[in-house]
Amino acid sequence: MATRGTMTRMKMSDGAEIGVYHVAPTGQRRGGLVLIQEIFGVTDHIKEMCDSYADEGYEVLAPALYDRVAPDFQATYEPEDIQKAIKVARELHSFPQALEDVQTCIDALKDKGKVFITGYCYGGSVSWAMACRSPDLAAASGYYGSMVPAMADQQPLCPTILHFGRHDHGIPMEGVEKVAKLHPEVGVHVYEAGHGFNSDRRTDYHAESAALARQRTLDLFRANGG
Repeated sequence: MATRGTMTRMKMSDGAEIGVYHVAPTGQRRGGLVLIQEIFGVTDHIKEMCDSYADEGYEVLAPALYDRVAPDFQATYEPEDIQKAIKVARELHSFPQALEDVQTCIDALKDKGKVFITGYCYGGSVSWAMACRSPDLAAASGYYGSMVPAMADQQPLCPTILHFGRHDHGIPMEGVEKVAKLHPEVGVHVYEAGHGFNSDRRTDYHAESAALARQRTLDLFRANGG
């Protein structure tokens, strides 16, 4: 499927320029959305997700958060590529820097109206962290972020929902339950699916769960000005 946005270069707070996928909204603009990549980079799948939210009226930015250490990194779901992605994400890449970069994208959108955030896998963890840090977000929706339970003591500053797969071998349900218990104000949704259930490229893709999570995300954004 051809994507319709463009990869641009954007200067970050440390002066570095990184790639950012940008797509304009279809029809009336509902707001801005920062959409955060999986561990695999800003892949065609992520660009398609951006386009799909643009079709709902959002101006979308998806920063290539690995660009400083692995320019234009895009990995497949093959075992060898998964290991490469894990190495970049966990050893080479700075998570605090990623949060700074996401805030730069939020800043680029906030003067035009409400700004929202969503992200998948690695991006689910980033979405939670930003919901707890940025005063400029109207709402946040994070998908199966493995670092979220470790950040459960943090408090979201905006309405937030989270999506997890009950059969996700990388995120034990005890951690998900901990988040739900500590944050009754957060919608913690559990699906009968595995990790990565939103991606139609993955063996864990679960169309029904993906559709429901997306609708819940859109409902959240629209209930908060989007």
